[in-house]
Amino acid sequence: MSELDHEHGPDCDCPDCGDPRSMDFLDKYLTVWIFLAMAIGVGLGFLAPSVVDPIQQYHLVEIGLIMMMYPPLAKVNYRQLPLVFSKWRVLSLSLIQNWLIGPTLMFALAVIFFSGIVPWFPARPEYFLGLIFIGMARCIAMVLVWNDLAEGSSEYAAGLVAFNSVFQILTYGVYIWFFALFLPPVLGLDAMVVGIDAFDITVEQVFWAIAIFLGIPFAGGILTRLGGVRSKGEEWYEEQFVPKISPVTLIALLFTVIVMFATQGDNIVAQPLDIVWLAVPLTIYFVVMFLVSFGMGRGIGADYSTTTAIGFTAASNNFELAIAVAVAVFGVGSGVAFATVVGPLIEVPVLLALVNVAIYFQEKFDWAGYETGQLESTKPASEGTKPASEGTKPASEESTPSKTDDD
Repeated sequence: MSELDHEHGPDCDCPDCGDPRSMDFLDKYLTVWIFLAMAIGVGLGFLAPSVVDPIQQYHLVEIGLIMMMYPPLAKVNYRQLPLVFSKWRVLSLSLIQNWLIGPTLMFALAVIFFSGIVPWFPARPEYFLGLIFIGMARCIAMVLVWNDLAEGSSEYAAGLVAFNSVFQILTYGVYIWFFALFLPPVLGLDAMVVGIDAFDITVEQVFWAIAIFLGIPFAGGILTRLGGVRSKGEEWYEEQFVPKISPVTLIALLFTVIVMFATQGDNIVAQPLDIVWLAVPLTIYFVVMFLVSFGMGRGIGADYSTTTAIGFTAASNNFELAIAVAVAVFGVGSGVAFATVVGPLIEVPVLLALVNVAIYFQEKFDWAGYETGQLESTKPASEGTKPASEGTKPASEESTPSKTDDD
């Protein structure tokens, strides 16, 4: 069920409805702030390259990522996660998107753009492998922010990220072996992996990358919700605490963008064509994955908030893992590591644009009758917000039949 339990329109003053007149200043001009943060980061890194050392020494990128994930995870109603994990159609769809369509699409783009089989596209084995390292690292981290901005289901985003992360711990090394070492020689692309016999990627390495970037904010969100609800009650938590911590996501996102782009300021200025060249397949990948996954979610009859969570968890990647593994295997100065670092620089503006696309779809499409995976809203009706019975009918009372049977 959508978290929006009342009718929206030009006279609605609810901050959740996205009405520009009621949006916070930071939300309303988010796109401007993001591009301004990118420019500040690049300028800082190029004009004052010495800032890179303290950024890396004090792990400022990692701290920013963890901070921006904390509010979305503190909003999750963890009592509904067992219900999320019981929705086999949504989980199956997410597995297909993340572990069949996503890796295959990224491999195909790596072959087209960097294997040298397409005229005018020179062979770049280091970027070929960099794209594969990105494509095999599935959703985590920023996906929670994009989903939150697009008003997707926090419960489904958290559940699908956790679900796919467990799968990732077990399969990342196998997927890298299959797509980077086994498949290229089979397709006659031996030159892409010349001199490479194996990648030293351990399950422990993947586990710790996920534990740091997902485990810490998850633990913070769970403890905060349990403590807050028990001590102050559900109504206080939803209506007073959550609104206070929500701006942390955008502030931390802007901070992370600045320090992330600062660490690559020199590379962006020195190799602009390489950045653009890597940006093309990555942009195609993000857009195709989101649109296809969003369409598949709507195709099984999922409501908007669930469909949006499905779309963003399939379109976003675990760049932190891809970067960590690429640096460990090939070295920080390698072309493979460079390609993985470029990934999040492209993800930020493209996924931000897709947030607006998702909100456009929310308004354009008729979502009546789309109930697959629907969760009951547990938020207390706030003052000025019409309860569901006054604004919209419960799904069971709608005259429009369900598009599909629920799980």
